[in-house]
Amino acid sequence: MMFKKIAIAAATVAAGMGGLMASPAAQAQEQFVPLLVYRTGQFAPLGIPWADGKQDYLKLVNAKGGINGVKIKYEECETAYDTAKGVECYERLKNKDGGASGFDTQSTGITFAVTDKAPGDKIPVVTPGYGLSQSVDGKVFEWNFPLLGNYWTAADSIIQDITKKEKGSLKGKKIALVYHDSPYGKEPIALLQKRAARDGFELMLLPVTAPGVEQKSTWLQIRQNRPDYVLLWSAGVMTPTAVREAQATGYPREKMYAVWWGGSDHDVKDIGAGAKGYNTVTIHNTADHDKIHDEVKAQIYDKGQGTGKDAKELGQLAHTRGMVISMLQVEAIRTAQEKFGKGKVMTPEQVRWGLENLNLTQERLNELGFGKIIRPFKTSCDNHLGADWQRIATWDGSKFKVTSDWYQADKSLVDPLYKEYADKYAKEKNIKVRSCS
Repeated sequence: MMFKKIAIAAATVAAGMGGLMASPAAQAQEQFVPLLVYRTGQFAPLGIPWADGKQDYLKLVNAKGGINGVKIKYEECETAYDTAKGVECYERLKNKDGGASGFDTQSTGITFAVTDKAPGDKIPVVTPGYGLSQSVDGKVFEWNFPLLGNYWTAADSIIQDITKKEKGSLKGKKIALVYHDSPYGKEPIALLQKRAARDGFELMLLPVTAPGVEQKSTWLQIRQNRPDYVLLWSAGVMTPTAVREAQATGYPREKMYAVWWGGSDHDVKDIGAGAKGYNTVTIHNTADHDKIHDEVKAQIYDKGQGTGKDAKELGQLAHTRGMVISMLQVEAIRTAQEKFGKGKVMTPEQVRWGLENLNLTQERLNELGFGKIIRPFKTSCDNHLGADWQRIATWDGSKFKVTSDWYQADKSLVDPLYKEYADKYAKEKNIKVRSCS
């Protein structure tokens, strides 16, 4: 009898040990994607729908069976747009569950901080529409991927649209940059200075102290100097504050252009008709509606599994951008599987290869439901951007409507800037520049 009890106990322990030993194998069927977010803090009005969009797309992928059968495991980490908190999230999550597939930091400041760490950790940093503009150069920035656009391409496309309005010449014009006084807000300055020197307009630089709720002195300067146009590099609470100050000082909203993070529905919907004419540049065509929105509604929100409060969030600019970012990460994992093994969990290094070898054709984008939103693009060893395309959207008092044709940044300006700033970074950091031949 005693022998029988011992045998049962041993079997129980063995079963428990077997469960523990099987745990990594079970986890191996899940691809870990960390989600750095800011649902709190100064940029929360932007961060919440952005984070919701990222999660909603990952939920959809899992609902459809994962990536060739591999489900996605994700975990949010709150940064409040604080660089120190963002680095803490990075350090805590980078090695979790076999290694992070890549970090979309949601912050230019956090991107600056982790860019030095990523090569040693061998973790991709994915920054669609933000981050270090010069990280387009994959020869220097092997682990950074500023896919689809950056702050130089955004600024250049805005200037192109303004030039068109001014019948081809900006000579003698005055353009003000009202910017969040942070690495994010300062990013477009280098491009705008080149543009001003070439095109003959005066550039006014007006920094706004975070979080951006106090701008009266800034708009007093605008009223006194009367710039022909105002570019707004803002996000979160800074954006509606700027639009209301423009309204109070009588500055025409149709003369205002925001970067994409300062041009979302939540920025102006409470102002309504008071913001009519306000412009924003979009990453590719993220102001449009496509099949992906209908699919997320049907498979996620209609089943009570949506991340946002309700399906009304679908189609809003910030939410769509969140879905785009998750789609890019998923397609990088899928691309890596094509080389390293379908149905297998990819290592961070393998995902990096996938990011560097993306080829999203029109046919594939149509399949994914993003055919109207993203234009086809390819990445490569020396091109970690893919292709920048931008359009202008304008607030009509109740919604944003696309009001321009497609723009791409002037390569004669941005390409030399990429090289100049990438080479400078490589020299400062003692980075061996890769050969992409």
